[in-house]
Amino acid sequence: MNRIKALAALPCGRRSKWVVLALWLVLLVAAAPLASKLTGAQNNEISSWLPAKAESTKVINEQKDFSPDTKVPAVVIYERASGLTDADKKAIADERVKFARAKDVTTQIEPTRFDPNGKAAQVVVPISIKNSHWNDVTDAVDQLKDDLKDTPDGLKSYITGPAGTGWDSANAFKGIDGTLLYATLGVVVLILLFTYRSPVLWLLPVISAVAALFSAQAVVYLFTKAGLVVNAQSAAILTVLIFGAGTDYALLLIARYREELHRYQDRHEAMAVALYRAGPAIVASAATVGVGMLCLMAAEMQSSKGLGPVCALGVLVGLVAMTTLLPALLVIVGRWVFWPVRPAYEPNAITHDEQGLWARIGRLVAGRPRLVWVVTAIILAAMTFGLSNLNTDGIANKDSFTNKPQSVVGQEVAERYFPAGAGDPIVVIGRESAAGKLLETIQATDGIAPGGVKQTGAAAGRVQFEAVMSASPDSAAANSTVDRVRTAVHAVPGADAKVGGGTATRQDVTKATEHDDKVIMPLILLVVMIVLGLLLRAVVAPLVLIATVVLSFAAALGISVFTFEHLLGFKGTDVGFPLFVFVFLVALGIDYNVFLMSRVHEESRKHGTRRGMLIGLSATGGVITSAGLVLAGTFAVLGTLPVVVFAEIGFTVALGVLLDTFIVRSILVTALVLDIGRKIWLPSKLAQHPDEDDPEAGGDGRRRRVLVS
Repeated sequence: MNRIKALAALPCGRRSKWVVLALWLVLLVAAAPLASKLTGAQNNEISSWLPAKAESTKVINEQKDFSPDTKVPAVVIYERASGLTDADKKAIADERVKFARAKDVTTQIEPTRFDPNGKAAQVVVPISIKNSHWNDVTDAVDQLKDDLKDTPDGLKSYITGPAGTGWDSANAFKGIDGTLLYATLGVVVLILLFTYRSPVLWLLPVISAVAALFSAQAVVYLFTKAGLVVNAQSAAILTVLIFGAGTDYALLLIARYREELHRYQDRHEAMAVALYRAGPAIVASAATVGVGMLCLMAAEMQSSKGLGPVCALGVLVGLVAMTTLLPALLVIVGRWVFWPVRPAYEPNAITHDEQGLWARIGRLVAGRPRLVWVVTAIILAAMTFGLSNLNTDGIANKDSFTNKPQSVVGQEVAERYFPAGAGDPIVVIGRESAAGKLLETIQATDGIAPGGVKQTGAAAGRVQFEAVMSASPDSAAANSTVDRVRTAVHAVPGADAKVGGGTATRQDVTKATEHDDKVIMPLILLVVMIVLGLLLRAVVAPLVLIATVVLSFAAALGISVFTFEHLLGFKGTDVGFPLFVFVFLVALGIDYNVFLMSRVHEESRKHGTRRGMLIGLSATGGVITSAGLVLAGTFAVLGTLPVVVFAEIGFTVALGVLLDTFIVRSILVTALVLDIGRKIWLPSKLAQHPDEDDPEAGGDGRRRRVLVS
């Protein structure tokens, strides 16, 4: 125990605080240049997002035998409703020549295809991605767009297909790091100003969070050298997570520090006690998030597998910053930082507000706790009804943006005149000895466009075919076509055939995600329950808290699905949507129960469970509310991106956090603990601790002045 107290005092000693500050300054000088390299170290190669063992991923890897560079088709569509003129056809031919000379277009462009009615034309331009660098696609599409500027008046042109969609996605994420950073920073500053009502205090958590972000980015960059895969998705979520979770830890620590400043005249001693008292809850919270994120390493999806350690590293760095740098800064600046409401030294004062909002809510709930938790649980359960409409089959390309970019418009135009799958064909690779039979089998499969199969390469005894589907590549009909092609070519004797392409990839992603949901969700629940059990030294309490968080998750998901479908008009959800929301809501949402119940556990040892619950609620209510608003606000920033999946994740996580903050933690958990009583701590000895006879008593019977913290 003495060692723990000494460790807690280390960041805030009279001399050691300056050492801590100096070490962080040195660390930031070293980290800044490394952090700036993280964007360049991202691996956004297609295969790095996909399930490694999937058939479509194996096709992507095997395609490198036919060409060292990945080929991504850009489909250029021309349309004149009244019919293409001779001038139009000449311009299309001239532009096709320009396309062939464009950067990264290394494969011969196929002949221009005209629709039978003469109203549209289609040119498929294969773009090479060298060294899996998707910037090659955006650069090449930029050049194609420049070439199209000379198109005759009245002739509409669009760039669609995988390359066109990739360009629109890249444009949507352009400047994402800066946008998320500044938007998140703005949300955090605004809420901290409202929370502290101090023109200065908010600066210290923000400075600590920024230091944590740069340090975490540097650490993650160093781990990429050891093989850690980081993509644009995980880098974006890292920013939001550090600001959200890190600020939560700061709020809890500052609230406890302000309490201890009333009890201790020496601010160094007050901070040491605050760290000693609040430290276990902060560490348990970070451990819950970090270990929960590491559970993602059991995923089949490579994108999820990489996200886990990235977020875990971020949380770890955030924990270190908020328990070393922030305490050092707080004791360096002194009590005046709380101006205009400086905490005075009054050791006999009650530091939780017994007349405040949360104390009043606690007394109301204490009147009839069983009725309160039953009614609250029924209301939350009713909110889950929207789950009946949850569609996790994925989102079609045309529905994946909150706006309607050119690639979506171009796809709709193309489908009016040409086989819908022309820009994203099925890819089949098999043994060269069975090439003839494979060609015949693929062409005879229902759903393949007439004359839509061609051989596109041969190498190392293997042969590659591309097959154009009649249906749109992201439709249910296309999925059925892929299933039929796989069944047919797998049955060709000696062919050892594999089927890939965009549609096959989406199917394999859906199957892998279904596996990940079944494996990772229970694993995270188990890990969180173990951490809670160690913190609270109980079994019943963790089970109750886990149940409340799962109910909150289901309610948030149900409301969100209803909102997406009926209010926002989104056409479904991304296949990974439920898992991502579950990870963030359970791992992060449990934080507030950790903050609350760790304080309740502490107070229950002094006053009994009933009184301890009411004190814990009144003491932590304000800080947990502020923490919930910060976390909800930071995730809501994701909704500003014009990409449906990020808008859905941001909205649902923000909603779930608010439910946890204002309903689950303050009403449901409070009512359950008051109803269950001291048995909540079973099997620990605390379950035998009697409650005070008078739940409104101060403990020792003496009247003490109440201070609002």
